[in-house]
Amino acid sequence: MRHEINYIDPEGLDLKDEVVQINRTAKVMKGGRRFGFSALVVVGDGRGAVGLGFGKAREVPPSVEKGVTDAKKQLIRVPLKGTTVPHAVVARFRSSVVKIMPAAPGTGIIAGASVRKVLEAAGVKDVLTKAMGSKNPMNLAKATLVGLTGMKTRREIAARRGVEL
Repeated sequence: MRHEINYIDPEGLDLKDEVVQINRTAKVMKGGRRFGFSALVVVGDGRGAVGLGFGKAREVPPSVEKGVTDAKKQLIRVPLKGTTVPHAVVARFRSSVVKIMPAAPGTGIIAGASVRKVLEAAGVKDVLTKAMGSKNPMNLAKATLVGLTGMKTRREIAARRGVEL
């Protein structure tokens, strides 16, 4: 199911960045191996704005900076219901599937590393998740973002259907 993605402007937001994964690649040249680095970075304000970016460079710090810049371009607004998500959702990206379910206050974030970092950056405090299929951190993080993009509040659904609550 495809969703309309409304990106938000990063201006005025107090964004914090977190590295989800750093990957080292090697290219064999005449003089030996030449290494490159790729960084998957999530940025968020902890109040519903979150973005995921990917940067590549010869060294780690420039790749992280590029990832942060990319993530700021892809910021989305996530609807929150108190400290949790409004409803359960199953999202997939490639062969990774993530199930995100609301939880009672005080539960915490029950999730793996990459899914946890995306949810923390979005400001979700209580949630249950289950990762299925491929456990690739990049695909899991992107599946989580797809799931958060598909979240709708009761008001949004009522307005879309043309009914009153």
